[in-house]
Amino acid sequence: MENRKIQFRSKACNLHLSAYPGHFATKHSHVNYFLDMTTLKVRQSNAEEAARALVPLYKHNTVVDTIVCLDGTEVIGAFLAEKLTESGFFSYNQHKSIYIVTPEIDSDGQMFFRKNIQPMIKDRNIIILMASVTTGITINRSWECIEYYGGKLQGISAIFSTLSEYGNLPVNALFTPNDIPTYHTYSKHDCPYCKSGQKIDALVNGHGYSELL
Repeated sequence: MENRKIQFRSKACNLHLSAYPGHFATKHSHVNYFLDMTTLKVRQSNAEEAARALVPLYKHNTVVDTIVCLDGTEVIGAFLAEKLTESGFFSYNQHKSIYIVTPEIDSDGQMFFRKNIQPMIKDRNIIILMASVTTGITINRSWECIEYYGGKLQGISAIFSTLSEYGNLPVNALFTPNDIPTYHTYSKHDCPYCKSGQKIDALVNGHGYSELL
C-alpha cells in the first residue's frame, strides 16, 4: 500500500494528512481511502498544532471539564486541554484543570468508565475527541455512555469528519470532505466496490489498518 500514498492539506491549519486510495472496511461502513493519522496523534509538534487549530472552533463561553479521547487521541487531548486553559476557557473543576480520560470497550462493544474515572464524568462538561467521524455511530455510543454516567456533552472534535454536526452540536474537524473531495463512505450493503467484485484491501479503524492477504 505504501506506493499509493498521497497527501492532503487542511484548509483549517498547516497540517497534512497521509491517505491511501483503495477499498477499505471499517466497523460501520466501507470507504475509498485509508486516512493515516498516526503522526498527527503521536508526534509532539503535529499533535500540538492540531490542538491549537481546534481551539478557535469552540465558542469562548464553552465550559470544558473533561476531554474524552477515542482512537488514540490522548496526546492531542492533553495539548487541547492546555490550549483551552491558556485561551481562557472556563472549567468548573476545583483545581481549574481539565481531565483527559479514555473509556474502555467490552467484548460486546459497549463503552464504560471504571469507578475511579466516573467522578471525572459525572456532572462534568465534556468534549469528545476522535480520530475520524463518518457515520456518527461512535459519537452516538459515546454520547449515550457519557450521559449514562451523568456527564453533559458540550462539543465534538475530530481530525477528520464527513459530518458537520451531530445531534445539534457542531463537529469541529481539522479535515473535512472539502479537503479530501474524492473521499466517499458507503454502507456495507451499498458499496460499489463490493458490487463490482473488488476485494477489500484492509480492515481499518482509528488505530490503523490490517491488510487482507
